[in-house]
Amino acid sequence: MRAALYQSVRALSIGVARRLTHACFVYAGPERHILALDEIRYTAADNPEKRHYRPEKACAMSAYYNLIARYYDIETADRTDDLVLYSELAGQYGGPIFDVGCGTGRVLLHLAQEGHKVHGIDSSRAMLDLLDNRLAALPHLAQYVSYTEGDILTYEDATLYPLMLLTYNALMHFHDQDEQIALLTKLRSLMKDDGLLIIDLPNAGETFATEDSDSLIFDRTFLDPETGHMVMLQSYSSLDRTMQLMQVDWIYDEITDDGTVRRTIAPHLLRYYFYPEIKLLLERTGFAVEAVYGDTEGNPFEDGCERMVIYATPTS
Repeated sequence: MRAALYQSVRALSIGVARRLTHACFVYAGPERHILALDEIRYTAADNPEKRHYRPEKACAMSAYYNLIARYYDIETADRTDDLVLYSELAGQYGGPIFDVGCGTGRVLLHLAQEGHKVHGIDSSRAMLDLLDNRLAALPHLAQYVSYTEGDILTYEDATLYPLMLLTYNALMHFHDQDEQIALLTKLRSLMKDDGLLIIDLPNAGETFATEDSDSLIFDRTFLDPETGHMVMLQSYSSLDRTMQLMQVDWIYDEITDDGTVRRTIAPHLLRYYFYPEIKLLLERTGFAVEAVYGDTEGNPFEDGCERMVIYATPTS
């Protein structure tokens, strides 16, 4: 029964399969406003075509992660290629390590299990609740782990960190230049003079070279860890090459036990960076680029590589 329903939903894509419920976010009009149940509103960005919407409130990023937190760990379970790098750097630079946007603890707990002290910060309570659950199952890690719930831009700490991590795509959540400068300036103020900042981003050149598509893209299926229900994940994206912003609408269709298809639409706005731009931002905020690689294994940053992994050190 469930398998048959899954096939129907996949074939229909965004159509209706039996009873379709729009959970959490509902499209509301041609301006692409999105109304959330918690009354967080997204509005069109300040560009002539209004192709993207941005949050009216600073909590929009946490709202996105609060919405998809239940799926996050299973979606990222195969994202392990960067952990070897972070282990090596932790051994070289020591702790405490600062994990910016620590989420459910994918990197933070990995380093803690190796005996490194790690402090994380994240604005999503739902993601941190999952981190708490994982820590409860691993009580021996409590001595190595701490975290703050809040906004990194207003964060204050007397600790100076030898190693800071902006792991997989974390910097993409900072869309405006003022925010980017404020973030990097904050990180510089919290870093030891001989410290290291790692930034892991996609190679924007590859994305911008790809032809636009108006299609709904099938991503994967998985089982909801809480309910055991099958979930089909699809996405629709649009790229604003002028503003270097990609709007991604993640669509989760969950097939419940009674055959209802429960739909969750999670809008996500991401900022792409080109290497000369990120280099200037770092220089503007007290860093210098020590190295740039095409992946977390140290391969060259060149045409065709998928990632842009930057090593930045303080200049003073």
